[in-house]
Amino acid sequence: MPANAFYAQSGGVTSVINASACGVIETARRHPDRIGRVLAGRNGILGALAEDLIDTSLESEAAIAALRSTPAGAFGSCRYKLKSLEKNRREYERLIEVFKAHDIGYFFYNGGGDSADTCFKVSQLSQSMGYPLQAIHVPKTIDNDLPLTDCCPGFGSVAKYVAVSTIEASLDVRSMAATSTKVFVLEVMGRHAGWIAAAGGLAAHQGIPVVILFPEIPFDREAFLARVDGYVKSHGYCSVVVSEGCHHPDGSFLAEQGSKDAFGHAQLGGAAPVVAQIVKDALGHKFHWAVADYLQRSARHIASATDVRQAYELGQRAVELALEGRNAVMPTIERLSDEPYSYRLGSAPLDAVANTEKFMPRDFISEDGFGITEAGRRYLLPLIQGEDYPDYKNGLPVYVSLENHTVPRRLPVFEIK
Repeated sequence: MPANAFYAQSGGVTSVINASACGVIETARRHPDRIGRVLAGRNGILGALAEDLIDTSLESEAAIAALRSTPAGAFGSCRYKLKSLEKNRREYERLIEVFKAHDIGYFFYNGGGDSADTCFKVSQLSQSMGYPLQAIHVPKTIDNDLPLTDCCPGFGSVAKYVAVSTIEASLDVRSMAATSTKVFVLEVMGRHAGWIAAAGGLAAHQGIPVVILFPEIPFDREAFLARVDGYVKSHGYCSVVVSEGCHHPDGSFLAEQGSKDAFGHAQLGGAAPVVAQIVKDALGHKFHWAVADYLQRSARHIASATDVRQAYELGQRAVELALEGRNAVMPTIERLSDEPYSYRLGSAPLDAVANTEKFMPRDFISEDGFGITEAGRRYLLPLIQGEDYPDYKNGLPVYVSLENHTVPRRLPVFEIK
């Protein structure tokens, strides 16, 4: 009998992560002689630890196909980082026990850098325990910070959302600037890498005065205020796009809350009101601010067609790599040209991907640190191209909710500590 496959979604979801799930499941179904059922972990890797496995073979072809146009995580995700093998070997051994119990020979983990690390460790342990398992990481992160790939599924759609929102909100502010708001501040995600914030810079090509605050550039209060005030004087208004990871020269975040998330990262949120208040106190301009938060990563209605296509293709390629006998690798995107945009799919070893972040190249950021260069614009533009609208009914998008039937448990209950 062919081995079953395990698929799970990890970390913050995106508007296109389900497109990768669709790519994995549909491709696996085309090879019934090599892959049995695809079992999905409910709530990510926690589903494997708890032996809470969803049988995707019970879902119709139409339902699986509809995943391609449905946002968020169809099987549930989690922020749960497995500790090192030395510190918590019991959890990794539990994974192998579950995989053995359910005849799982393929492990597809759909997530970011921390997920790549987990995927790599599972592949190592399976080898040391003599259990045949091919572990393939399916890339996903709106932060666009995975190395060895030109871009990451999820980013192009967020970039499109941020660019469009910056343009539309700026036109609103421009309309009212004579007697009301003169400065609009939009906070976007991006802890250490400013790829998402950079997308707001695309608005400048339409003549909009926009200031970008990147995590890669320490916040210079006086230079920032001079730039904002200069734009207000020359244009009557100004928009600011600030990354949540914007920080002071001493390394402290503008928006640090003093707590950490499940992955051990500093909990951020609140850069926009901080920046807006700095403008108010120093310049006296009326302001409004907004935090894009979940809206930017869930906006499937305005997803980039390029992003949707690549998300599906990388899910598909992950299965193909497994069928080729590959292990501990991640499918990647290799850009061939900017215009016309072309790329090919490649692969990268997980030990070179795990726990490594890719930052904005300095030549993508303007010399003054407040905008993007032409090189940055050439990089971004292809990733936001095209519209891939979901079906609509009664004016609202139609998204699928799977049945998510659980397979019977075969092992004792496991306590997740």
